[in-house]
Amino acid sequence: MSKSVLVELSDALADAAEKAGKATVLVNARRRIPASGIAYSAELILTADHVIEREEDIKVNLADGTEVPAKVAGRDAGSDVAVLKLERPVETATVAEVSKSPARLGQIALVLGRPSTNGIEASLGTVSAIGGPIRTGRGGMLERYIRTDGISYPGFSGGPLVAADGTVLGLNTSGLANGAAVTIPADIAWNIAETLAKHGRIKRGYLGIRSQSVEIPSNSQTLLKREQATGLLILSVENDSPAAKGGLMVGDILIAVAGTPVLHHDELFSRLNGDVVGKSTPIEILRGGQPQTVNIVVGER
Repeated sequence: MSKSVLVELSDALADAAEKAGKATVLVNARRRIPASGIAYSAELILTADHVIEREEDIKVNLADGTEVPAKVAGRDAGSDVAVLKLERPVETATVAEVSKSPARLGQIALVLGRPSTNGIEASLGTVSAIGGPIRTGRGGMLERYIRTDGISYPGFSGGPLVAADGTVLGLNTSGLANGAAVTIPADIAWNIAETLAKHGRIKRGYLGIRSQSVEIPSNSQTLLKREQATGLLILSVENDSPAAKGGLMVGDILIAVAGTPVLHHDELFSRLNGDVVGKSTPIEILRGGQPQTVNIVVGER
């Protein structure tokens, strides 16, 4: 590789850090080292929920050094996403530009943070894995996640993962995977942020059952008129739970929620989202080997 190409790559990465750095802020909401955040709009900051250790006296430092008081507009421990609202909109603030393309395996990316008033810090790596869905360990489900081999230094949580053109690929956090750094893809993080900004929280549903994955007998698969090899055998039903009120019984095999097949526990977890909480939802089951549908008002966890 010629020297000129290396210089061009170096300059491009420096430009990317500078561009995204203008939308990367310092979030001071805990006693130890501050964390980072991303300017979502002129008055909203996207950050990691676990770095918000107090809801009073929160300060946000913008790229130009301006310090602005902020309050929590919404937070969700399950996804480790929080949205802060600045005390006043800052029209001069640079809003992050989200990448038009999702992260790709092997892609060069920058891990950015603003953990102090000294300015932006960065580390370079590649996208080493894209996976999901996974349970977060904080009561939530992450549909997709990104891993990089870049170093996420202390105070980097809440900052962006940045593509070589300076656009944002996702929100970095060490609060989901037992302290390991992962990135929440931008499309997911921004959708969560939109909900939090509007409603302050994320609704998650529950049925009140204990279950295990089982194979569906071949004759029952024929009756389903679709290819589905597994479902969830109901082992117990909580008293007065949505499942009990809706008529689910021990021995039923749950096979679909709202018309979408459920093959294992994580899929059930994903299907019981805010769209179905509090609503009468069709739950497909096998009872005695025969397909049936019961309507259950999904509770909120």
